[in-house]
Amino acid sequence: MRKIRHTLLYGSVRALRGFLNRLPRRMAISCMRGLGLAAFYVLISRRRRTLRNLTLAFGEEKSLAEIHEIARKMFMNFSAFAADAIRIPHLIGNGLGRLIAVKGLKNLDELSGNHKGCIVLTAHFGNWELLGAWLAWRGIKIKAVGAPNSNRKFNQMIVEARNRAGYQSIERGAATREILRALASGYSIGVLIDQDTKVEGVFVRFLNQWAHTPVGPVKLARKYDLKIIPMFIRLTDDHTYVVEVKEPLPLVFTGNKTRDLILNTQICSDACEEIIRRYPEQWLWTMRRWKKQPDAAPRDSSQGTKSARIL
Repeated sequence: MRKIRHTLLYGSVRALRGFLNRLPRRMAISCMRGLGLAAFYVLISRRRRTLRNLTLAFGEEKSLAEIHEIARKMFMNFSAFAADAIRIPHLIGNGLGRLIAVKGLKNLDELSGNHKGCIVLTAHFGNWELLGAWLAWRGIKIKAVGAPNSNRKFNQMIVEARNRAGYQSIERGAATREILRALASGYSIGVLIDQDTKVEGVFVRFLNQWAHTPVGPVKLARKYDLKIIPMFIRLTDDHTYVVEVKEPLPLVFTGNKTRDLILNTQICSDACEEIIRRYPEQWLWTMRRWKKQPDAAPRDSSQGTKSARIL
């Protein structure tokens, strides 16, 4: 049954890709936004999880109507992101400079001039696939770490699309050796830390909740003296994008490895939270972000990093 589902999904995505590539960009986005709106009402379990996650994060800050509206917009936005992700070769051919503006250009110039690479910190926010393609288009050597899709054919499609866009994937399961080779060759490493995975992590605060967060980026930064540069891409109302390149994070290394690991992972988490709070409708709220929880963790968000716990 699983094989049949995977085959149907792969075939559907291929057909959708062929259809969207024949349309003008604005029309493709409109079609996908309509599909996203339909998905909001049809995919009941995903909608409920989205609303539940939004309530956990913003239940004391936003009304039920506001939370519902953010959820609806998120489904539509990510459908629009998919339209552009599928059409990345067309977008590159038309010139990404027309489509994407950048804030923090001096920070990007610093990244371009850094021959030993750095860690590019981002999230499941905005069109992160387009972000990787844009960095490669700017001439920045970049490889992205991520979990492979369980659908092998679909995963191969994603890998091939990234290769055509000019950047490559490093599969999370066997990432360490590949990351070290990439860094030795002057590549920067793109990482997304806003997902609850099985990798080594610590519990820090994220959107008013405890969240199990990967420590790999901080460990790499400490061991190889790398900068961690937050970078996010968001869609604007006129269907263009803005890339925000932040200054390198002010990491703290005191010699207390356990404490430093927690504090610096919190700093990374805070960088993701800041952009999500400004544009919550562009973060992927369907994830099980707070699936794991520490035992007897205090619930008061005001305790912040002082109460962060290592797994």
